[in-house]
Amino acid sequence: MKKLCGFAAMMLVALLMGPVARADDDYPIMSWETGPRSDRFSDSRNGLASLVECGFTRAGFVRPDQLPLCEKLGIKAIVAAHPSPIDWKSLSNAQIDQRIRDVVTKSHGSSAVIGYFIFDEPGAESFPALAKAVAAVKKYAPGKLAYINLFPEYATLGAPNLSQLGTNSYEEYLERYVAEVKPQLISYDNYQIQYSNDQQDANTAASYYRNLVAVRGVALKHNLPFWNIVSCNQQLPQMPVPSPANFQLQAYTSLAAGADGITWYTYYACNYFYAPIDDNKNRTPTWSYLKMVNDQVRVIGKITQKLKSTGVYFTKPAPAESLPTLPGQFTDDVQSETQVMVSEFSGSAGEKYVLLVNLSLAASSKVLLKPTQTHKAVGYISPVDGSLLPLEKDGSLWLTAGQGALIKLE
Repeated sequence: MKKLCGFAAMMLVALLMGPVARADDDYPIMSWETGPRSDRFSDSRNGLASLVECGFTRAGFVRPDQLPLCEKLGIKAIVAAHPSPIDWKSLSNAQIDQRIRDVVTKSHGSSAVIGYFIFDEPGAESFPALAKAVAAVKKYAPGKLAYINLFPEYATLGAPNLSQLGTNSYEEYLERYVAEVKPQLISYDNYQIQYSNDQQDANTAASYYRNLVAVRGVALKHNLPFWNIVSCNQQLPQMPVPSPANFQLQAYTSLAAGADGITWYTYYACNYFYAPIDDNKNRTPTWSYLKMVNDQVRVIGKITQKLKSTGVYFTKPAPAESLPTLPGQFTDDVQSETQVMVSEFSGSAGEKYVLLVNLSLAASSKVLLKPTQTHKAVGYISPVDGSLLPLEKDGSLWLTAGQGALIKLE
């Protein structure tokens, strides 16, 4: 999903994946629409044009016949030619090869295509077949992405016939995926910020942060980009509705972990609640919240994706016991009345940045970064235009609930 791997590794990923991770490209912000939802991309009122207006830079997942509209609007797309999931492990090698060749042929020549949807949330028993599908994409569409999304850490463990993951641990699941499938990217989903009732259930919320740090670690280890899928609707009636705060928190924590892309599930309601576009094809208040956050992510993400993520820490107490706490490499401490996620980044010319995220979804906080003696905070990056803005006289700044700020050091 490089910033995680440094400039040289980022360029290698670009060669493998095409425009999806190019250093000079915009930051990947994608929708997640499969089956009937993708039909709505063609809607004249709130189809693909509204997606672009809402700040998205990627459309997932479009039909081949929707690619001309993507080209007209200037949005990149991942293609899903089949309306229903494919059970790849039930197919022969020849059938897998033919399926991939067919979808590539249907979209051949479109400048909007960055990749092809393969599968969502596979267990380990599917990895051998998925490896063949990935190899076929590399064969018939060099430079394009074979897109697979993984389970979150709260999926069930154990034997393949008794669990979702089919492994004894989540780390084993990630490592086997990388080793067996040989992907170009790690994508996963985790909706525990919403399922935790906006973090009122701390144990449930802890899963979100553990998962983020675990995927970051495997991505770094194997020089792979990663994308995080988070929630932009109300999935169950008893859950909190989308808000500027929980959107900011999900987006800025993803950026802070060095994610190379963010995906929102889902843009269209289709039986969910409070989605950006409701079932009557109307824009809801959620749409305006999401546009605000997407606009900020496009600015900050374009900067962080060119940096190397060198450390992720939390103020004490961390959201989960296993998570690293300060001090960092060039951050001694952060003072705040709320929990803060602290991420350090380095540039190819030696520049240093720290991204702070207020982890409270209920309170704003005045946050004071205390760098090591060899560094000084000189300002923070405007999420509107990327300019350098001044901190308060004491070096602090206020962060609203869920908000993040990228601070430049010298």
